[in-house]
Amino acid sequence: MSAGPAPRPLWSGAGPAERTLDVLGIGQCSLDHVVFVDAAPAPGEIADAPGALELPGGQVATAVLACARLGLRCAYAGAVGDDAAAEVVLAPLKQAGVGLSGVRRIPGALTRRAVIAVERASGERHVHPRRDPRLVLPPEAVDAAQVRSARALHLDAEHPLASARAAALAREAGVAVLLDLDTPGAGLEPLLAHADFPIVSRRFAEWISGEGSARAGLRELLRRGARLAVATLGPDGALALAAGEREPLASPGFRVDARDTTGAGDVFHAAFAFGLLEGWGAARVLRTANAAAALSCRSVGAQGGLPERSALEALLAASAPRAGAGG
Repeated sequence: MSAGPAPRPLWSGAGPAERTLDVLGIGQCSLDHVVFVDAAPAPGEIADAPGALELPGGQVATAVLACARLGLRCAYAGAVGDDAAAEVVLAPLKQAGVGLSGVRRIPGALTRRAVIAVERASGERHVHPRRDPRLVLPPEAVDAAQVRSARALHLDAEHPLASARAAALAREAGVAVLLDLDTPGAGLEPLLAHADFPIVSRRFAEWISGEGSARAGLRELLRRGARLAVATLGPDGALALAAGEREPLASPGFRVDARDTTGAGDVFHAAFAFGLLEGWGAARVLRTANAAAALSCRSVGAQGGLPERSALEALLAASAPRAGAGG
């Protein structure tokens, strides 16, 4: 009996031979102060505490580093201060061979920081960011040649004008554009208009729908130009809707004993990019992304549990995804 045709690849753009980079990430990096708490703090109660762990993080920097751990050729562009924190944040990227020529150092500015409270019982994290307003990557700082040299461009809204320029350049050059949006906000239209694969939080999907529905939010993202829109659902996995499809694809999460969920979404984005560039179909890409996110939750810090390709393949071979699992 025939197994049927192979799933259609999510992306069929330029391959490794035509590009010198697999993934270029432009966006946030951060020095995270991680504290452990017994219960979720009330709004405004997250405070920097003595003895906090200082760990590198930031959603795009973490995603790019995770891509490098999976064997992809990567570069990162963003803005840091001229303080010691900048070296801590950039060190893991440098050690992994990630290109850093696009990093802008702002004299007198402080590198972005975040206090992250992690619940001891569940590993759920609560983030309180601190961003120096001088940390800006201007549009003219985007290296057009570097964008065109990549197979995929991964963006967030940390530097919206620079990201919008990079996204427009990528679309013109046939570079896949992935977009990470977590927090609802205005002024994102240029980014959304050029995003092939917006991967957003549940709350962002519900917000952009205008009616509090993640499914309606995915339809709205398609209306704005996406090829495939994805909403991450935390322990419930992810929901995705492709252009031309009526019903979304649900991809459940994996069971994991979570120590810290910080960075799980960033790792999801990285593994999504990995599967996309491998030429896989939507179901396989989403399952791989959920597995990678689950693995990342087993260690402390955004970058503490980034999976190697071998570990990811082992989990995929040994485990079946299920609803209600971490990732």
